[in-house]
Amino acid sequence: MGIKLIAFDMDNTLLTSSQTILDSTKKAVTKALDMGIKVVICTGRPLAGVTPFLDELGIKGDDQYVITYNGAIIETVSGKPLVKHLITKDKYRQLVRYGDENDIQYYALDDNSNVYTGNHDVSRVAVLQAWENGAGIFVRTPDELPEDFQAAKFDYVGEEDKLDQKEPMVSDDLSNKFSIIREGTIFLAVMNSNASKGVGLKSLASHLNLSADEVIAFGDERNDVSMFKYAGTAVCMENGTDEAKSEADYITGDHDHGGIAQALDKFVFDATPEN
Repeated sequence: MGIKLIAFDMDNTLLTSSQTILDSTKKAVTKALDMGIKVVICTGRPLAGVTPFLDELGIKGDDQYVITYNGAIIETVSGKPLVKHLITKDKYRQLVRYGDENDIQYYALDDNSNVYTGNHDVSRVAVLQAWENGAGIFVRTPDELPEDFQAAKFDYVGEEDKLDQKEPMVSDDLSNKFSIIREGTIFLAVMNSNASKGVGLKSLASHLNLSADEVIAFGDERNDVSMFKYAGTAVCMENGTDEAKSEADYITGDHDHGGIAQALDKFVFDATPEN
C-alpha cells in the first residue's frame, strides 16, 4: 500500500535543539514531496509559528496541510481552515477563573496566532510563545474581550516543578470538559474536548481518503501519543520521553543526528517498490 502521508511534530522532532532543520531532513522531505506524499506538520503551535519552516521545506499551496494548536485546527498551509474546534468565551472565562483561583499563570491563542493573557505579571512562557509567533501579547481580562472571542488553545504555564504539582489537580477538575495534555515541561495545554493531534490526523487522513496504514507519524512527547495510536507506523525520536517511546513502533535516532531521514529511508523510501 505504501506511505502517503508523513506527520511531523515540530519541537524536538522536526526541529533540532537549536530550532533548525537538518539538511538530511530537508532532503528527505523534498524526496517525499516529489513522490506525491503529503508532508504535514502536526504541532501545538499556531500557523504563524509554523510558516517559516513550511517555507524552508517548500511545503506550499492549498493542497498541502498543517494541523495546529494540538489538533484544534486543520488548515491548508495558506491558512484556509478545514476544521476548527475552538474554546468559547464562556469556557475561556472558566479557565481564567480557575487559573486565578489556583495560582497558575496562563495565556491563550486565538485562531489568528494572537497571544492573550489576563496576568498583569506576564509569564516568561507567554513572552516566549509570542516571540516564536512574531506576535505581541494582549493583556486583557475576559470582560475586555469581544463577546464572540474564541480561543484555539489555552495553556497553563509555569516552571516544571510547579506544573508537576498542579497537573493532576487540573486534569481531575477539568478533563470532563476539555482535552488536556502536557506539552513538554512548561506547558499544560487545554483545548476543546474534540481536539487532539490524533483526532486531527485521523480527520485529515479521512479528508484525503487515506487509511491509517498509509500514515507515518513522528514525535517525541506525550502530546504526540494520540498520533501514535492512530498512525499505522509510529516513530519516536531517541530524545523522546519514555511514555512516547512506549507507544511507538520504532525508535529512531535523535533530532540532532538524522533520526528523521533514517526512519524515512527505512519505512518510506526503501519500502517503496520501484516503478
